[in-house]
Amino acid sequence: MTRVLPGLALAAAVLAAGLASPLPAHSAALEWRPIPDAELLVIDTSRGRMTVQLRPDFAPLAVERILRLAREGVYDGLQFHRVIPGFVAQTGNPNNRDGGVSAHPDLPPEFIFRTPGFLTHGQGFAAARRSAEGSEGFLGVNPVVLDGRGRGWGAYCTGTAGMGRQEGVRTANSEIFFMLAPARRLDHDYTVWGQVVEGLDVLAAIAPGEPPTAPDRMIRVRPAADLPAIERPQLEALDVQGPAFSRRLAEARRARGADLGLCDLSVPVRTRAGP
Repeated sequence: MTRVLPGLALAAAVLAAGLASPLPAHSAALEWRPIPDAELLVIDTSRGRMTVQLRPDFAPLAVERILRLAREGVYDGLQFHRVIPGFVAQTGNPNNRDGGVSAHPDLPPEFIFRTPGFLTHGQGFAAARRSAEGSEGFLGVNPVVLDGRGRGWGAYCTGTAGMGRQEGVRTANSEIFFMLAPARRLDHDYTVWGQVVEGLDVLAAIAPGEPPTAPDRMIRVRPAADLPAIERPQLEALDVQGPAFSRRLAEARRARGADLGLCDLSVPVRTRAGP
């Protein structure tokens, strides 16, 4: 991944809010949407488990590559070889340093995805604020920007998962990174392939350094659908078009006013209740 100066040290505050920040008790009666097994990647690390919701609708080639490398065992045991507090945790290179690649060819950029018109008219998208680039909000758990002209891109907020690359935009291969804090300057310049929906505390605990003195590792990476049913994460996300999320958004607008940023918000995720 091309080196970028760290952003502001907002990680602690954003991670404290988290994707699973508490909701009022009455929210239990509101609508939650199960996250399908096919959309989850389970990363067991030396610090604990992280679960990522995949976005093949944003980046089909990147998601296919990540699933392939997970199934081939390429990611198992790899170090988090570049971890900058308040910015990014980077891993996925078979040589455990910048510039390593898998046996597969490099990928083209998937910085922009096409948005059918219905996405901007209340079907699956929750608008949070307007910016110079378009409407900022959420598609499921992912913070995104829709430009109103049929294009969209993932926003790099805490927990966003991206594809690393070298200087050339067609050099993504196996390297992946996870945001420790917002860095919106990465928007539409690096491919977004998912969002951490479980284990933000694990992500925050990964040993820092370039490289770290004692690096943490991805012990095992597996598609949730490949796990025995009893071992699969049972997660559900709050419906971004439901009343509970609308109240959260309204409260954030009242509290922050014009200072409200997309990365100040998050979509709650919780473990599904049993039958």
